[in-house]
This record gives sequence, structure tokens and C-alpha cells, in this order.
Amino acid sequence: MRSYFTSESVTDGHPDKMCDSISDSVLDACLAQDPESRVAVETLVTADFCCIAGEITTKAQINIEEIARDRIREIGYTDKELGFSDKSKVLVLVHKQSPDISRGITGADSEFKEQGAGDQGLMFGFACRETPELMPLPIMLAHALARKLAEARRAGKIPEALPDGKSQVTVEYEGRVPKRIDTVVIAIHHSRCDIEELRESVFSKVIRPVLGSLIDQKTRILINATGNFELGGPAADTGVTGRKIIVDTYGGRGRHGGGAFSGKDPSKVDRSAAYAARYVAKNVVAAGLADECEVQVSYCIGFPEPLNIRVECFGSNKVPNEMIELLIARNFPLKPAAIIEAFGLKRPLYKATSAYGHFGRSEFPWEKTDKAAALMAQAEALIDKSKLQL
Repeated sequence: MRSYFTSESVTDGHPDKMCDSISDSVLDACLAQDPESRVAVETLVTADFCCIAGEITTKAQINIEEIARDRIREIGYTDKELGFSDKSKVLVLVHKQSPDISRGITGADSEFKEQGAGDQGLMFGFACRETPELMPLPIMLAHALARKLAEARRAGKIPEALPDGKSQVTVEYEGRVPKRIDTVVIAIHHSRCDIEELRESVFSKVIRPVLGSLIDQKTRILINATGNFELGGPAADTGVTGRKIIVDTYGGRGRHGGGAFSGKDPSKVDRSAAYAARYVAKNVVAAGLADECEVQVSYCIGFPEPLNIRVECFGSNKVPNEMIELLIARNFPLKPAAIIEAFGLKRPLYKATSAYGHFGRSEFPWEKTDKAAALMAQAEALIDKSKLQL
């Protein structure tokens, strides 16, 4: 049966992504000096204005306004004529974390005498065999296009390009197998120019190098579909931290628990447990136990153990689902403290996650498949044992 699936991505100059990046830059600065920092920071950008608000409890001495201006400058907003720049007004509204939240996280204050979850909530992880990264193909292609847009701008290959931009890819499937690219959509922020020349530059310097033979004569290519995109960035579109959670994860494949990642230290299971769930799902698929795997975990504030672990393989599992759940329980400690220790999450690694996805990138520790061989061996042993019992 033929079907279609679409995912989108955005450049690091998109207003929402800029907010994610500023929030994660503040988090990294805190963790660089104090690994025990508690951070929950939100950023808002709009025309000529940036606001950073939230809760921080840390021993670190940082200048939040300076961090924000540096990140805005790095992304490429340096011209006042764009309506937003590193010279725009920056307002900082930050206070300490609530002691009611801290009580549940800090082991000494918890009735369980170990670190509990920083909040209640549910998180999902997903993996599938569509790409070498064990990610859905549409989101990986969308990220590659958005990253290439930003790279082409920074390298001066598209002189008219400005920081804001979006990509979107629709993949045609036969059953659950991707067959071809049906549609590619690009929106690129630009200075005044000939729109047809810009479209040709984007096709030749971004789309063709990234997608190559994946596109065919029937593939629709839509570049700046409404024509000019001269007014862009925060001057045209207010940005807020945590508003691109589908871009951050699986592009709409698999489910999402609703919690954003950026600006949150790893005691917040919205972030750390979502990373752990991806790690579990990826290792299950890498082990050959299933072609697709979605893992759900849920937590209660102050409780160290997850409330539940649920596995869904969409009929692609090669062994019984109950066996996969048993193997996950044996091999993957999912208490918040265990997750943080396993991935080394109390260090400044978060700014790099804030654009082009948190998953499918080998530089992040939750992308390892180091448990796959053990899962495979244990599954084989359980199958052999069940045969003996029969």
C-alpha cells in the first residue's frame, strides 16, 4: 500500500531555534562551573527584543545577557536593519528553583533517600531501520537540508541568504518501506534579490547536494513558494523556547510526551528520560529484536523509579514483546540518577543539541548501540531455554 509521511526542520536562525540555543547556552555556562546546577530557562525573542526568564540555582557566576548576545551574534543576527540583532534589548528575569521541586530531586531530602524525578510526565523514544542512524528518513533528510542551508549561508555560497529558514520533506512509502521523495519544501530568509536566481542557487547548492538521486522527475520542489521572504527572523515571527519539539525528536513519527528539552538541566526527566528512551529503542532495533521500536517511560516527581515502561514494535518484533520488555528491565537502569551517570549529563553538551535534532547524531552519548550485542545474546538464550522447556 502506498502512503506518504512528511517531516520538517528549521535552521539555527529560526526564532524558536534561536531561543532553544540561548536557553541551552545558559545551561551549558552553568554546568561548566557547577555540575550540580538546577536550570529551567525559557527565552523569547521578537522584534528588537530578547527576554530570558526562569529558575536557576547554581554556584556559577555567569552573565546571562552577555551569553544571549554572543549566541545571537554567532547565529548571524548582527545587522540592525534585520529588525533584530545582537544589539537588541535583552531583559533577564531569573530566580531560584522552588524548594518544593528541589526537595523531590535531592536524595537527602527525598523519602527514598536517592534522587527522584524532577517532575511527573511521560517520555517516548523511537528507532527504526529506515536510515543508518536508525531514524525515520523524512526527519533526517529535513535536518540535512536545514543544516546545508545554514552552511551555504555561512560559507557565502548563497550571498543573499539570511539566518532564518525551514525545510520540509515528504517521503513516499510502499508499506513501511521508503521508496522515493515526493515533495521538498524550502523557505529561505533573504536580502533583496532576483527570486528565480535565488531558487536556482538553493536547488543547486542545497537540495541537489543533499538529496542527489533520491529526487526524480516527479518530485515537487517548492522554494519560497509565496515569493519573497525578506522580512524574517524575530522581526517577523516571535520565537519561544520549546516550540519545535517535533523537529527536535522524530519529525512526527513515534509519539511525544509533550515536554520540551532546551534550557532544562538533566534532573528534568522531560529531557534525560527522553534521551534514555531513545537509547533503549535504538539498542532494541540495533540488536535485531524489532525493525521499529517505541519505548514509553513515565515518572512521578520525587520518585526514583519510573512508574511504567511500555514497548510498542508495531508488529515488527522478531521475538515476543514480553521478552523485549524483560530484556529492557534487565539491561537499562532508568532511574534519573542512573541515566545522568550513564550519559555524563552534568556537563556542557547541550548547546549542540539545540538545532538539527537531538537524535540520530553520533556525537551524543544516548546514540550508542553498546547494549545491542548483549540484548541479542540474552534473547537467544531465552529462546533456547523456552525450547528446552517445551
